[in-house]
Amino acid sequence: MKRSNSIGNGGGFSGSHMRSVSGSRQSLALGRPSQPIFSRASLGPNMAEAGMSSVKRSSFQNPPGSTIKSYASGSVPMRNSENERRSSVYRSRTSTNGPGNHQSFFQQAPQAAGVPRDPRPLKDRSFQARIGQELLDYLSQHNFEMEMKHTLSHNIIKSPTQKDFNYMFQWLYHRIDPSYRFQKNIDQEVPPILKQLRYPYEKSITKSQISAVGGQNWSTFLGLLHWMMQLAQMLEGYSCNRYDEACIESGIDVSGDHIIFDFLSSAYRDWLAMDEDAGDDDAERVLAPHVKDMARAFEQSNSKYLSELEMLEAENARLLKEIEDLEKSTPDPRILDNNFKIMEEDKVKFEEYNALALSRSDKYENRIQLLQEELDKLMQELKEAEEERRSLQKEVDNQGISMQDIDRMTSERERLQKGIEAATQRLDEGKKKVAEKEMEASRKLDELERLVDRYNTVAYQIGLIPSTAVNAKGESYELTVTVNESDFTGSIMKGSYSSGGSERLLADPVTGYQPAHILNLDLRGHVKNNFLALRKEISDRRTAAMDAMMKDHDLLDGIKEAIEDKRNEVEALEHRVRAAEEEYEKTKEVTTTQKLASDAQIEKMEKELAKMRTQLTESVQLMEQREMNTNIEYEQLKLRADALREELHTEIERMLNDIIKFKVHIQKNLEDYEGFVADELEKELGSDEMNDDTHSLDI
Repeated sequence: MKRSNSIGNGGGFSGSHMRSVSGSRQSLALGRPSQPIFSRASLGPNMAEAGMSSVKRSSFQNPPGSTIKSYASGSVPMRNSENERRSSVYRSRTSTNGPGNHQSFFQQAPQAAGVPRDPRPLKDRSFQARIGQELLDYLSQHNFEMEMKHTLSHNIIKSPTQKDFNYMFQWLYHRIDPSYRFQKNIDQEVPPILKQLRYPYEKSITKSQISAVGGQNWSTFLGLLHWMMQLAQMLEGYSCNRYDEACIESGIDVSGDHIIFDFLSSAYRDWLAMDEDAGDDDAERVLAPHVKDMARAFEQSNSKYLSELEMLEAENARLLKEIEDLEKSTPDPRILDNNFKIMEEDKVKFEEYNALALSRSDKYENRIQLLQEELDKLMQELKEAEEERRSLQKEVDNQGISMQDIDRMTSERERLQKGIEAATQRLDEGKKKVAEKEMEASRKLDELERLVDRYNTVAYQIGLIPSTAVNAKGESYELTVTVNESDFTGSIMKGSYSSGGSERLLADPVTGYQPAHILNLDLRGHVKNNFLALRKEISDRRTAAMDAMMKDHDLLDGIKEAIEDKRNEVEALEHRVRAAEEEYEKTKEVTTTQKLASDAQIEKMEKELAKMRTQLTESVQLMEQREMNTNIEYEQLKLRADALREELHTEIERMLNDIIKFKVHIQKNLEDYEGFVADELEKELGSDEMNDDTHSLDI
């Protein structure tokens, strides 16, 4: 951490003696960490001790007022003071132990790989007009044109110029980081700034687009400027404690955090303003007023809670008294508990009875509804039967049939109905038997088809199908079932035969298939003789193959014996190899031991060399620090000499003015005195003349 003192423009200081303010895009402030969690267990005197210890400088650190840089790590590069720029963004300082994790105030969840997609409808004209108007309102409210000395046209939202974007970007970023100074081209400044601000869509912006923001790319940069405006508004609200009410509503009191932050900022500012040779006692003396102010602020903050606590204690006492009075005025709680239990049991029983009664009521209502529907149907049927009876009675009366004729016709109809039922029953039995036979015939036919398929498969495997196969010898041995392809429907079950259609089990509507008509080949005659001849031929070929196999077995036995001999030779060679490996292991152990010894010697020498390098680096750093301290002392002495010279000149000028004033005063007094003497002389001379005249008159 460097501390820069305000020394004006530097007068005649050279660039090599100027203090480095900060690194490129680096700041005097630490990195923005996550919100600190301060322990509020005790806000008494220990808080003052904690505040004092939090800003006390350690004895092994560099003096906070010095510009001496830590050289604990050789990997930290020297900063060029001429090319450095000051930035007040709250970011992590350079660690003496190498680069660390950069924790930002704008920290977000890790982004996925690739270019993220902006969910905002930036291509929408209405959305562009809305955010553009918000941006223009913000710029006009905060005196953009006066600060940047640049006038924005009314058409800037639709067709801006590169200069307009540059000025708006610089102004908005100065709202976020007021101490940052732009020195490079805008296409080189924007990408690192966007990475630093954690802009979610900075990967979708290229340098070429930054150099030409108009046209199709303007919507992207308009969204960027609107995002920076919202970020600036959020920071302004955070600095003005605008979100404290939301924290209080969430049950979080941040007043203590504000007090501690004010203490740290003011104490750190005074600590930086101290001389470089100031000790711990001076630091404690400077920080003591801040600690007292912090303790006073905590007391003021706690007074509100103390008053609330007193009010709550009084309310608690009043409620306790009311509880005591109620306990005295109420009857025995045991009796009330027993009555309450009895009433609870009665309530449960009543609820069960009520539920049962409701279920019965619903059940009876449903039953009544069903019975009413049945009654309505019966009444309708009765009405229809009555009408039918009347119509029949009317027809009978019109025909002139007597009651004896009607009874005779009724008995005849019953006899015919019984005969029809008996015939129908016999027909159903016949249909059932026919269906069983058809099902059995269908199963047999399906079994025959499966056997034919298996036959064809085996024949294809042994080379009998097709006719061009090896064992077919030009003849076709493929079996097919020659039946109708229509599905089995059981025409007898339908009660009639279909004269136009053909059934699968029937060659015609009344005749079935003969066994010789179902298959296309004569299996017992021609096919069987050919298969016997093929079996004999295959047996002869098998015998020849067995003889050849025996010869091959004999040859294989001879080869096995030769392999066994070779295996014995290989075992002997392996034994020799093992002996050579043992010798190699011994040699390797000796070599390894020698190598370890040499490595230890090399490591020792490297440590000594590193130690020497460290000592040399420390010496160089010490000399550089001494040189920097000497330059700083020279600068301070020169400043003091200039100040002393100016003070002496001022004192001499004041003395000369006093002398001149004194001289003028003396001259004026002398002139007055001379006039006084002349007047007195004239008076004396006048009195003498008057005396002479009087004397002459007397004479």
